Amino acid sequence: MTVRFTAPVALTCDAECSVVRDAVVDVSDDGRLAWVGPRAQAPPSDAPVRALPGLLLPGLVNTHCHTPMTVLRGMGGDLPLMEWLVGVMWPAEALLDGDDVRAGMVAGGIELLRTGCTTSTEMYFFTDAVVDAVLAVGARAVVTPGIIAAPGWDRLGTWEQMRDEVSARIDAHGLRSGPAERIELGYGPHAAYTLPAAALSSIAEHAAHRDALVHIHVAESAQEDAHVREEFGSVPALLESSGLLAGRLLAAHSVQLSDDDVALLGRRGAGVAHCPGSNGKLAAGIARVPALRAAGARVGLGTDGPASGDDLDLWHQARLAGLLARLGTGDAAALTAADLLLLATRDGAAALGRTDIGRLATGAWADLVHVDLQDPAFVDPDDDAQLLSNLVWAGGARAVRDVWVAGEQVLDAGEPTRVDAASALADARAVARRLLARV
Repeated sequence: MTVRFTAPVALTCDAECSVVRDAVVDVSDDGRLAWVGPRAQAPPSDAPVRALPGLLLPGLVNTHCHTPMTVLRGMGGDLPLMEWLVGVMWPAEALLDGDDVRAGMVAGGIELLRTGCTTSTEMYFFTDAVVDAVLAVGARAVVTPGIIAAPGWDRLGTWEQMRDEVSARIDAHGLRSGPAERIELGYGPHAAYTLPAAALSSIAEHAAHRDALVHIHVAESAQEDAHVREEFGSVPALLESSGLLAGRLLAAHSVQLSDDDVALLGRRGAGVAHCPGSNGKLAAGIARVPALRAAGARVGLGTDGPASGDDLDLWHQARLAGLLARLGTGDAAALTAADLLLLATRDGAAALGRTDIGRLATGAWADLVHVDLQDPAFVDPDDDAQLLSNLVWAGGARAVRDVWVAGEQVLDAGEPTRVDAASALADARAVARRLLARV
């Protein structure tokens, strides 16, 4: 059944970041948006009306995450990237099984919904567990199973076997599957320093044949960059020679980039997942977001995994991105409130090569977020500029009340509708306690 939502204001997250007053949002029975605009221009409808007292905007799009790592949150929290990864994370992850991953993904999925994030881009292992958890919570995910060739990871098979498993899944189920296409499949080669160059070329071929996204860590740390740059010129140069930049590519982090690297990613229109919180905590560096955007790269925001992030709040990442861009350029308008909102929605979707999420537009999925305008963050909701500023810089996750995915309400007054939040937290904590006792 078609449903008509009404709200005092809606942010469509179109290219101009338009503010629609006295808004109407029609959702068709297939879970897509049938019409969006001001009430005065709305088509006649006898559909039931859901009148909301606050603000409607599209669900946020997290372009880089390892959500199951909620069970590892805080471990090795004061170490640099490579020491943290090799010395703490990988040994702990070796103890995980599919049930553990599902528990972490369910708990993290609830956390994402509570911030207004409806789509997360996941790179992890135990793919069945990740997919099952996403569907159980009712969220949406781009699932890119990890492909890696590093000490200890051969317990999950060779990189060839990992690659072939992804290809077989796509061949069997298509790129998108599940209710309302909640799952998109792609490839998750871990990084240029954990795979041979031949693996990157092979994965590029498999992905291109299926028009699939390739999601890879790129130039995250100075140590990684120095190693790859010495042999191949740079990580982006290696991605170019391997054929990955010719296809759908999402480059996570992209911190250690030269001017030539920035120009190359921009020229190829690569997607870039900017994760300022994780990069800061691990002292990895600051991505050159204004330069990447100016060059033509499609930049979105990511939280990274909750073991390094440490939260899953994309609003927090938006604020950090804005602050760092302004400090890095000396320009107080380097990224405006409107820019930051679009990075978390429309631009994040573009980084994934998607136009059906991250915006309120006819034909897009009805992934909706209801924000409480009675929150004290909003000092003058009737002023467009003030509204955007207050939402991004002061309101954010704390003002999120309700969330819909494909027109189905999956968060009601801050509580998930499909799973029990208390049970999910208890399950995740049980896994965490077991891991901490063994590492």
